Amino acid sequence: MEDVRYGGGRKLDKALMAQLGSCQWIRAHQNLILTGATGCGKTWLACALGNAACRQGLSVVYVRTPRLFEELRIAHGDGSFGKRLSSLAKTELLILDDWGLAPLNQAERNDLLEVLDDRVGTRSTVITSQLPVEHWHAYLSDPTLADAILDRVLPSAHKLALTGESLRKPEKTKPCPPALRIRVTHSAAGLRYLATSDRRRRGYPCRSAHFTPS
Repeated sequence: MEDVRYGGGRKLDKALMAQLGSCQWIRAHQNLILTGATGCGKTWLACALGNAACRQGLSVVYVRTPRLFEELRIAHGDGSFGKRLSSLAKTELLILDDWGLAPLNQAERNDLLEVLDDRVGTRSTVITSQLPVEHWHAYLSDPTLADAILDRVLPSAHKLALTGESLRKPEKTKPCPPALRIRVTHSAAGLRYLATSDRRRRGYPCRSAHFTPS
C-alpha cells in the first residue's frame, strides 16, 4: 500500500486507502468492488490489499475469475468440487480478478452462486472488473440467479471506480542532454578547445576554455 500512486487523474482518496489498508473491512466481513478501464490499476490495487492482509495474518487467495471457473469445471469431473468449495469458504479474503470478461454459462453461474453464498457475512471478497456495477445484472443473463448472486456481494461492498491513464504505458523520460563535439585548436598562447555542434544547433550556449602550457 506504500507504493499506491495517487496522481495521474486516478482520484484515489488517501483516507479511504488508509482505511482499506488497515484491513478492518475484512475483519468486518465486507466486500470491495474495483472497477475501471483496462490498465488503470485494479489488479495491482487488489493485490496490494491482499498483501496488506497477509502481513496482518489473514488468509488470502487470488484467482482470475475465468480460471476459477475452469478449476471448478475440472473439480466437478474429478469429484473434488466440494473440497474446493470448502477451501475457498475458509479463505478470509478471496480476490476475483477480471470479472465480466466473457459471458457465463449456466454451470458457471451456479458455481459462482455457490462460492459467494459460502462467504456471506463470514468472509470478504474483492472483485475487479472493467464492467461498471450497474451492468452486472444484465451480464449475468439469468435474472433470478443474477439477483441471488449480486445480493450476496453488493449490500456490504465498498465500491471504488478507478480512473486515469493506463499504468502499463511506459513512463516519459527526460531527454538526454545533447552531445558535445570538441574542436581543438592550437595557438601560440596555448591549447584551446571549443564545444560546438549539437549544442549550438539546438540553441545551447557554446562553452570554451583556454589552457596555457606550463
